[in-house]
Amino acid sequence: MALSGYTVEFTSPVSATKLFNAGIIDGHNLGPKLMPQVIESIVILEGDGGVGTIKQANFTDVVPFKYTKERVDFLDRENLEYKYTLIEGGQLGKKVEWVRTHITVESASDGGCVYKVSSEYKTLPGVEFPDEEIQFVKNRMAGMFKAVESYVLANPDAYA
Repeated sequence: MALSGYTVEFTSPVSATKLFNAGIIDGHNLGPKLMPQVIESIVILEGDGGVGTIKQANFTDVVPFKYTKERVDFLDRENLEYKYTLIEGGQLGKKVEWVRTHITVESASDGGCVYKVSSEYKTLPGVEFPDEEIQFVKNRMAGMFKAVESYVLANPDAYA
């Protein structure tokens, strides 16, 4: 049982507030719309999107698991910070005991932003994630980030 984690950062010409509102606050609507080949749906099972909300993401057959459920642990719309915990599905109980993710979006001096995702997880006994699996997850995050960024750039009045 080892504690592990990774951090990935993306820079964008999109303002921090627009990217946070699109990717975090409205991500349950945008995700399936922008990546239907991967995400079938994202449903809010409990709550209003704030702390304590439970969301379920349902995936297509290109993902090695059918769904994930996440609990919103922290949401600060003013400081553009979001934390959630995987509570069911995915690799939970198969490879990991728990997974926590922390997202911050910081304004950059050029009017754009830096989008930072940090995940920490505890593997089950005897389980190790090869570098290729971690890189695969990072690439999927990059794909989702780029899809949201492209959408906001193509729709400049959205998420004003």
